[in-house]
Amino acid sequence: MKLLLPDGAPPSADPIFDILTKYKTIAVVGLSSNPARPSHGVAEYLQSAGYQIIPVNPNETDVLGEPSYARLEDAPQKIEIVDIFRRPEEVPPVVDAAIRAGAKVVWMQLGIINEAAAEKAQAAGLTVVMDACMLIEHKKRRQKFTE
Repeated sequence: MKLLLPDGAPPSADPIFDILTKYKTIAVVGLSSNPARPSHGVAEYLQSAGYQIIPVNPNETDVLGEPSYARLEDAPQKIEIVDIFRRPEEVPPVVDAAIRAGAKVVWMQLGIINEAAAEKAQAAGLTVVMDACMLIEHKKRRQKFTE
């Protein structure tokens, strides 16, 4: 996992925990309605943990009981976290859209790394997480959520 904090971010013992407790609206880019796909399992878990999931996939109309949007810009609600399930070369336009949408965090799932896009997001004031799974990171901290 690689974490990039924007300039001026307050120090934290666990920035990932801070992200997972502070923000509750997650746009999942590349979310599939196919239960066998990792994006579906992660989003289903996050939804059951109390997060609002916004599916973003032009090939879907409805995922996990939520309307799906073709692009990040099409979602009417405020987006806090953009969770990306796309190949690394497809990340830059998603980061650009996340910046325009006023997102606070760009999270690239396990195996997804795009340094240039990450640096652009960080320079725009976003927190960036690369090569990490939100489900795994949430489960690691599950006990902290109940304290």
